[in-house]
Order: sequence, then structure tokens, then C-alpha cells
Amino acid sequence: MISDAVATAIKMETDAIAFYEEAADKASHPFGKEMLRGFVKDEKRHLAMLQCLFNGLDIQEIFFRPKETIKTVFSNLKDQMMERVEALPSEMEAIKIALQMETEGFHFYGKAAANAPSQKEKELFERLVVEENDHFSILNETYEFLDNTGQWYMYEERGIVEG
Repeated sequence: MISDAVATAIKMETDAIAFYEEAADKASHPFGKEMLRGFVKDEKRHLAMLQCLFNGLDIQEIFFRPKETIKTVFSNLKDQMMERVEALPSEMEAIKIALQMETEGFHFYGKAAANAPSQKEKELFERLVVEENDHFSILNETYEFLDNTGQWYMYEERGIVEG
């Protein structure tokens, strides 16, 4: 028997896809667009796995770490990122909303894993906890980057301080 948590998770992922698609369309910076499009792909993958579970099918999707994907995007767009970034207030607000969504998803999936009626459901929810946490970390780092690019660069790249 599939728990109500799976149906709730399907709704959460559907809402997240709509949010990230709209945010990507509105983002003005190339990195922001790519990051948000990556989240759309992740959320669609999550949705597909949840729908398989809901329909009693084997989960065919491959798990991966969103943090690894974002490193590739960062490498490809680093020069564009380091141009003085002026984030619009609406972009900063979108990141704040996304941070809250990912936090709620993290907590929801953690509770759902603890109460899962089957091992398959438990394993999926545990994996989604990891991916939601990665999304939170990426968003948090992005917010810090946009809020104070110079300080972020010194911290993340260690500047010339460490030689």
C-alpha cells in the first residue's frame, strides 16, 4: 500500500516544477537561468520516480547529486558570473522562496522516510532528502553570491590570501 505521503510528494514536486519554470523564465542572469532549469529537470525526475512508486512500478530513474551538476554549470559560466551581478529584488525573493520550499521538502521527506510503509518508499524518500539538501545548499550559495559577490568570491575561491 502506498502512503498518503507519496500523493503529497507528487503535488509538492508538481508545484516545484511550476515555480522553477517561472523563475527560470524571469531570471536575468545566465547562471540563474541554468541553475533553475537544472532544478526543473531534477524536480521532473523526482516526480517521475514518485509516479512510478504511486503506480506500483519499478523506479527507473537514476539518482545523482545536484551539486555535481551545478559545478559543471559554474565552470562553463564562471566568466559571466563574475561580471558585477545586479540581482533584481524579484530574483532575490525567488531564491528566498525556493530556499523555504527546499527546507520544507527536506523536512517532509525526512518524516516520510521515517514513517514509510515499505522499504522501496523509505529508500526513495531518503534519497530525496539528500537531493533537497543539495538544492538548498546550491540556492543558499547562490543567494550569498548575489548578495555580496566580492565576499563570496574571496571565501569560495580563497582569492590570493592563500597564495
